[in-house]
Amino acid sequence: MRRPLSLRLWPRSLAFRVIAFSTIWAILTLVVIFTLITTLYRQASERGFDSLLSAHLFNLIGSVGVSENGALTGSPDLGDLRFSEPNSGWYWSVEPASEGVHGDLHSSSMTRTILSPSITVVPFNTSFQRSYTTPGINGEKLTVFESEFVLDSKNRAARFRVMGNQTELEQEIGTFQRRLLTYLSLFGVGMIAINAIAILLGLQPLRRVRNALAMVREGTAQRLDGRFPAEIEPLANETNALIENNRRIVERSRTQVGNLAHSLKTPLAVLLNEGRALGGAKGQLITEQAASMQKQVEHYLQRARVAAQRDSVVYRTPVSPLVQRMVRVLQKLNPETSLSLTLPAGEVIFAGEREDLEELLGNLLENALKWAKGAVAVTVTSLADKDGSPSLFEISIEDDGPGIPEDKAREALKRGRRLDETKPGTGLGLAIVADLVNEYGGTLALERSGLGGLKAAVRLRSLQ
Repeated sequence: MRRPLSLRLWPRSLAFRVIAFSTIWAILTLVVIFTLITTLYRQASERGFDSLLSAHLFNLIGSVGVSENGALTGSPDLGDLRFSEPNSGWYWSVEPASEGVHGDLHSSSMTRTILSPSITVVPFNTSFQRSYTTPGINGEKLTVFESEFVLDSKNRAARFRVMGNQTELEQEIGTFQRRLLTYLSLFGVGMIAINAIAILLGLQPLRRVRNALAMVREGTAQRLDGRFPAEIEPLANETNALIENNRRIVERSRTQVGNLAHSLKTPLAVLLNEGRALGGAKGQLITEQAASMQKQVEHYLQRARVAAQRDSVVYRTPVSPLVQRMVRVLQKLNPETSLSLTLPAGEVIFAGEREDLEELLGNLLENALKWAKGAVAVTVTSLADKDGSPSLFEISIEDDGPGIPEDKAREALKRGRRLDETKPGTGLGLAIVADLVNEYGGTLALERSGLGGLKAAVRLRSLQ
């Protein structure tokens, strides 16, 4: 069953997922905080702005009167220099609002008349006050607080207006928002970085568990050692229990294999002795069949031992020293044959037991020396896996003998099959090699050698 596309595209890294979720949460939190603070700041600024205009309006009303002849009088001082700066966006004006009142007053900043909407468009409230926005002299946006007030007992009234620069207020709010955004962004980056560091440090014990498992897999450790956090300690304990259980299974399998080998050893020896003592054609037949049974038993016991090891703790076997030793011994036993050896520069570690690699090499070398005319070449090569990591190695053994035709290469791997009956042997060598390679998940290829004979190439898993 294929996973959904969204799951396949989502990275499998636990650290990435936790950091991504925490980063998204931090960004959303900072956005909410930014919106809340700017909203509260705007509301507070607008309230302060309105309160200032309202205070200026009442101050203006208290500073203006009317003379006996109905002229508006007074020299209002609202305590803000902006009302004296031309076209500053801060203005005040006093205009007649009833009969018997004439003249008008305005701030020195107001260089021309600023129109106000009609009462039908923006009516006064019950307190004879209203507020509205209107364009200023320089195109700025003005907020106007306006009120009509009776000046004396003759019910003569005037219209008072105080105008504030709302564009200036918006600019101040915008400046505050930009500064707040800068500070929150810096805080957010720092918070995300600290959060990522804390998460990576928190996941460090998992890295230690992985490294400890790698050591167990490579055979350099027998169990997960070290102190782990309370959340990971049960996992480490269960893993150690599993490793110990696998070890017991292997030991039990080895014990049973040894018991079986000892139980069959005596009956087979008796059959061999009886066959030799009997003599003749029947005795020879009994001897040959008993010897074949003995080899078959040894082979299948070997396969059982390898299968028991394959799913348990991996062993480590250095390849180069073992190959050098075997080539040196066989060279002494076969001085008439030239044995050449090529090894890789780096260390190659076989993920299996030494005895298995010895049997595999021994059979291949024995077969090559048996058929070679005068030269055998042994080459060990470290290979790169699909992801580029060196996790495979190849052992190739070539000879200058007659070789094996391609159509008979598969036949040569069958148990007991001998392509040339004139050569001594049981026909089990290549079959044993093929079975061992198969048990370790490797490959065996029989090809034409550059020397003219057979090339047997074995690829097996290595440890880094």
